Amino acid sequence: MDKYGFYSGRIFDAYEYLGCHLEENGAVFRVFAPSALKISVIGEFNDWQDTPMEKIYDGNFWECRIKGVKEGMMYKYRIYRPDHRCLDHCDPYGFGMELRPHSASIVRDMKKYHFSDKGWMNKRTDCKSSPLNIYELHAGSWRMPKQEEGAETDGANLWMNYRETADALIPYLKEYGYNYVEIMPLAEHPCDESWGYQSTGFFSPTSRYGTADDLKEMINRFHQNEIGVILDFVPVHFAVDDYALAEFDGTALYEYPHVDVGYSEWGSRNFMHSRGEVRSFLQSSANYWLKEYHVDGLRMDAISNMIYWQGNKERGVNANATEFLSFMNQGLKKLHKGILLAAEDSTSFPGVTKPAEEGGLGFDYKWDMGWMNDTLDYFDGSPAEREVDYHKLTFSMMYYPEENYLLPLSHDEVVHGKNTIIQKMNGEYEDKFPQARAMYTYMYAHPGKKLNFMGNELAHFREWDEKRELDWDLLKYPLHDSFHRFAGELNHLYLNHPAFWKLDYNKEGFQWVNCHEEEKCIYSFLRNDGKEQLLCIFNFSNQDYEAYELEFPAELAKKIISAELLLDSNEEKYGGTVRSEGRRLLRMEEDKLVLPMERFSGKIYWLKPTKKA
Repeated sequence: MDKYGFYSGRIFDAYEYLGCHLEENGAVFRVFAPSALKISVIGEFNDWQDTPMEKIYDGNFWECRIKGVKEGMMYKYRIYRPDHRCLDHCDPYGFGMELRPHSASIVRDMKKYHFSDKGWMNKRTDCKSSPLNIYELHAGSWRMPKQEEGAETDGANLWMNYRETADALIPYLKEYGYNYVEIMPLAEHPCDESWGYQSTGFFSPTSRYGTADDLKEMINRFHQNEIGVILDFVPVHFAVDDYALAEFDGTALYEYPHVDVGYSEWGSRNFMHSRGEVRSFLQSSANYWLKEYHVDGLRMDAISNMIYWQGNKERGVNANATEFLSFMNQGLKKLHKGILLAAEDSTSFPGVTKPAEEGGLGFDYKWDMGWMNDTLDYFDGSPAEREVDYHKLTFSMMYYPEENYLLPLSHDEVVHGKNTIIQKMNGEYEDKFPQARAMYTYMYAHPGKKLNFMGNELAHFREWDEKRELDWDLLKYPLHDSFHRFAGELNHLYLNHPAFWKLDYNKEGFQWVNCHEEEKCIYSFLRNDGKEQLLCIFNFSNQDYEAYELEFPAELAKKIISAELLLDSNEEKYGGTVRSEGRRLLRMEEDKLVLPMERFSGKIYWLKPTKKA
């Protein structure tokens, strides 16, 4: 390991030196703990008795070799602190950990598994000019093993194994039109309710769902089925548990020493991004998941809290953290071909998706939280209010070219009393479904990549709970089953038509037809890829229009001869009122199309050009 690079925060491979690494007759253990008085390794291989470590290099690193260490054995570091207290810690660079509430690290052989996904790895891209339809997943609660009534459990058989998840999830994603899966944090964490966002093992895939090799096998099989994998990564903060990173060597080694910036709004500890050792730790963790597990991208959590001190713009920009993000993202992109990096960021800080070499933060995508809030607020309002709120749905079109935006309807929108997406729709039970179908049609037609949290496609009414699997029984009810079918067909329509995604980040890919029908709450725009042109038109009012006249600019109208309906969110097969065998082809009448626009509906038409065009 480049020690100078480690201290200056320039390296991405610290995990290849630090941690526990198997050797011919045992293992070598190395840990960074500058302020420790002494350190011992304790584990199954020495009956949990102290095997002293020795200081090496400059006295800030510790090392020992122990014979008889084998894969799967548990161990900890016993650290004697400057205050003469003694605490047992898991390995910050450990490759495996025990199931909570236990906290020992587990020896893993990271060289044993061999991937067979070379074809995928060679051709994957960041999807800027290709479709990106992400299914966000909490691995523990999508589906759960069936438990016999009254059966006792020790907490270890509550979830499906990584391999079992692959068995069930891959055919589901392919059938319903998702080409990427984003998995909520898999780094080990002590509390189920944190969903992985307060980690203790930044190099340890959670043992809830199996071993490191189980996770590798799951990702390998995703790739064999042309499905990319994005992992949620948390570079902002870590869990407060004293067996992990908190005051690791008796001092604030990874965190800020001052309380005012040392603790996050979630009660966790904030990483001190001005320290080179912390930067090397986080960069190495990010690289580890990409290199060792063949993950295709990272979605980085709570980036707003790195851009501004404590996420508060009034406190100013955290220049150390933003410089770190820029350097890390640039390095990861150089190391790994075709990966994508996404930021969860609700600020207006400029250049989040601008390349790092051009002065930006170097992300490929930024979550469009403004679009999400405006859209959900709009549909929460009554049809009478939508006339006033009309331009909540046009505002995002004014700023979308500024960044590479991704449109998220994520887990955060379906918990903590916020209601689920279907529940957020205005009105009574039956009125919510057509509005949700129309809203999703608008979302998939809107410029930007897509992300939908598991259960949204079922029209899930119960808020998500990490302790329960999705309510799959909903599919026995016709409205939910029809909505599920609609979601799948909309997804496949998106994947199969380049006009929806080829020019997502080019102004040429989007054009308004009419965004001034405030009284009718009707919107119409075009998406194109330079070859095909799609008309997207929506009626978000509660009024039917049997013969709505949509007038085109004369220059555009003379290039169009007809419009073929590709999708109508109000068709009977989706639970709507329009017969599926109804009028599918419209002819231009002078400079306009005359078409029916039912209440709460969205339609996608393929505009067929004249022969001359």
